[in-house]
Amino acid sequence: MADRELVEGREVAEGIVFTDQEGGIEEYRLSNGMKLLLVPQQAPRVVALMVLYHVGSRNEAVGYTGATHLLEHMMFKGTPTFNRERGTQIAAVLKRIGAHFNATTWYDRTNYFEAVPAEQLELVIHLEADRMRNSWIRDEDRESERIVVRNELERGENDPLRVLDQHAWAIAFREHPYHHPTIGWRSDVENVPTARLREFYHTFYWPNNATTIIVGDFDREHALNLVARYFGQIPRSPHPIPQVYTKEPPQQGERRFHLRRAGEVGIVQLCYHTPEARHPDIYPLVLLSRILTEGITTRLYQRLVDAGLAISVQAHVTEFRDPGLLEITAVLRPGVEHRRVEEEIIDELENIKAKGVGQDELVRAQRKVEADVYFARDGALNYAFALGESESSADWRWFLDYVPHIQQVTPEDIRRVANQYLFRDNLTVGWFVPTSASGADRPQSAGEGDR
Repeated sequence: MADRELVEGREVAEGIVFTDQEGGIEEYRLSNGMKLLLVPQQAPRVVALMVLYHVGSRNEAVGYTGATHLLEHMMFKGTPTFNRERGTQIAAVLKRIGAHFNATTWYDRTNYFEAVPAEQLELVIHLEADRMRNSWIRDEDRESERIVVRNELERGENDPLRVLDQHAWAIAFREHPYHHPTIGWRSDVENVPTARLREFYHTFYWPNNATTIIVGDFDREHALNLVARYFGQIPRSPHPIPQVYTKEPPQQGERRFHLRRAGEVGIVQLCYHTPEARHPDIYPLVLLSRILTEGITTRLYQRLVDAGLAISVQAHVTEFRDPGLLEITAVLRPGVEHRRVEEEIIDELENIKAKGVGQDELVRAQRKVEADVYFARDGALNYAFALGESESSADWRWFLDYVPHIQQVTPEDIRRVANQYLFRDNLTVGWFVPTSASGADRPQSAGEGDR
């Protein structure tokens, strides 16, 4: 099937219509509502398949937080076609063909993926189409995977950075479901009934709530026919897919918390509310985060790490479907006051708000972002991952437009967003204060403690 035959609105396989193409990405729609993205690449005899469901912890609520993540585990347990009893267990089948496979859950999405030899494309399409609607969601599987997830929870609870971040999101977001962590709250993970998980599965895991991505060495016509054969037979959901309509109201004052737990060193985290991925301000905010901490010549690295106040410092801007956070996190050197480091960070932000940034700083940050973006897209599976993240946060055109938008940012844009978002009433501050085994605070320099 030559490119000239790809005409918008034309049916290219049974129940599949071509809708658009740009930058090497082809978009199709199945009659059941599933979006299909094909990306032919010169990846000799390798093809990556990803099924991305537009459901994540963002779609959960109190009582069943962590449901998406728990289902991610359970959807490897089997279907009537692929199961242990028949010797066709999903993981075993994929290992036999040398697949690189797994699944991940995040706030806005869940993805299931395989990178396989090109001749195995039919098998993985068959498998993913089968577990889209035929997964066993059984009590015995919930119990075994509950133990696995509980172990993940316990490992996370031993990581001060992770625990502090979890608390920060729970305090920064009062109403929006970004409030709760993707892994879920412990009591929900421990007690959610299998029937509730099954209801969640039957609510969200349908073709009209999914994007399937195929990247690599494949024949277009063959791939389209396989998708039509396996995914095309699945009906669209019999009900509308529930949408998230909760919006986080503007924060009306600084929020602050101290977390005291066993640990070795203190941590300071500052979180500012930021817009969603589609918003044009996301690009200068991303570059601002790089100007602050990406590399040994950046502002907060020199001000904190080189000055002997912190072991490390990093800044990150989330790029989610709904508004997220800009997070600045500093791990303190022993004996350094939390307040001192917090004030140094805020003073540097105020300096940027007043004086802006230099063109040379901006260009270095732009080059770094561009290099990281293209490196992250290297190879069929990495490309599928990056494209999938764009689909979950915005759409595939956002994936193509990302670097051009980064390149268009000016120093004036950086100063503007710093003033627009990095102010006290939009700030949540968390301190991790390490304690001894007895529960007492570890000795700190004079002046440490609550404000």
